Amino acid sequence: MSIDVNNESGTEADEQAILDIARYALARMRIHPLSELSVIVVDADAMEQLHIQWMDLPGPTDVMSFPMDELRPPAKDDDEPPQGLLGDIVLCPEVAAKQGAEAPTQHSMDEELQLLTVHGVLHLLGYDHEEADERAEMFGLQAAIVDGWRAEKGLTGPSPAPTVS
Repeated sequence: MSIDVNNESGTEADEQAILDIARYALARMRIHPLSELSVIVVDADAMEQLHIQWMDLPGPTDVMSFPMDELRPPAKDDDEPPQGLLGDIVLCPEVAAKQGAEAPTQHSMDEELQLLTVHGVLHLLGYDHEEADERAEMFGLQAAIVDGWRAEKGLTGPSPAPTVS
């Protein structure tokens, strides 16, 4: 996988963890190993501008996804995964810090950014959470990916609760 993480936020974030969990999520979803992804970490002002421009919603949000080639996971295990440009995920550590602190299972900004990275990857792969069945599927996958990555890394404690964005 070619994954670029660019932190333009001015806030220190665990960029290696963002890279690692994005790579884990893409491998788990069986996306072609030559596919490309960009993750950009921005401040609240930049995120608010994107949120207004693309969603016509005020204020900054936690994560936004901008798909390029609209790649999807292969339908069957023996199908060849498609290769291409996944797109961009934009994260906002200021919003992530607030959400992590206010979550039922309080967690760090970096843990929230990891969760949001997986959330963004799933959006790039066509998953959504508008309808109840979509929400159950997407958040189930999100939890399984985050839990699997945390277990692989030997991280303990409760995983962050699902993020709605």
